[in-house]
Amino acid sequence: MNPPAFPAAFPAAFFSAAGLNRQHVFAVAALPDGLRAALRPAPEERQLILLGHAGRQLWECVRAADGGGAHPIDEHCRRTIARAFAERLPGHRYRLLYPGDGAVDLQTLGKLAGWHHGSPFMVGVDAQWGSWFAYRAVFLCDTDFAPTPSAETRSPCPDCRERPCLAACPAQAAGDPFHLDRCIEQRLAPASPCAYACPARNACPAGRQHRYDDAQIRHAYAQSLQTLRQWRRAG
Repeated sequence: MNPPAFPAAFPAAFFSAAGLNRQHVFAVAALPDGLRAALRPAPEERQLILLGHAGRQLWECVRAADGGGAHPIDEHCRRTIARAFAERLPGHRYRLLYPGDGAVDLQTLGKLAGWHHGSPFMVGVDAQWGSWFAYRAVFLCDTDFAPTPSAETRSPCPDCRERPCLAACPAQAAGDPFHLDRCIEQRLAPASPCAYACPARNACPAGRQHRYDDAQIRHAYAQSLQTLRQWRRAG
């Protein structure tokens, strides 16, 4: 008689060592109907994995790997996932949804995981990391890991009396509601202080010790600024 087959353990330490230190395993069948329909999972794709990073470790891993190109973080994530399945999960298959060409509702997944709370400057926050985290990869797979319970995080904003992010926003875009049009105009203005960083985000005291270094911040905002400029030219 063959011994019983046990499901492989989720390689949390492997991903964390690569800087992807936020991880959540979803059972596809337990996802909201609309989200599950949008993902179009195959019958064997029983689980959805959300990977993120918090703090500076991911950027340090990317620089240590000497990742070049226009999107070194995305390439690092793709390589890390491929290695995880090749080395730790042989025989299992995955389908990468993000980074990729398809649209994935990252904020909804973040809210379901318990990571994401809204902020006056339109970037997700939580009490531990502040806004210094991001969603980095989403993939469907045929694994049978134990699903991750939703994290019991909370928003730091209700406890913030001074709300320095509002005063720091040059466009007066931060607040409830957030004025996206003002933010875009300010970012696209010549010599804008918002071109390669967000003063409102930098002013937020939550998780300040986890703030990205200046090179990572500039890299991230340079990419979004390029997207805005392309959108403006196309319009």
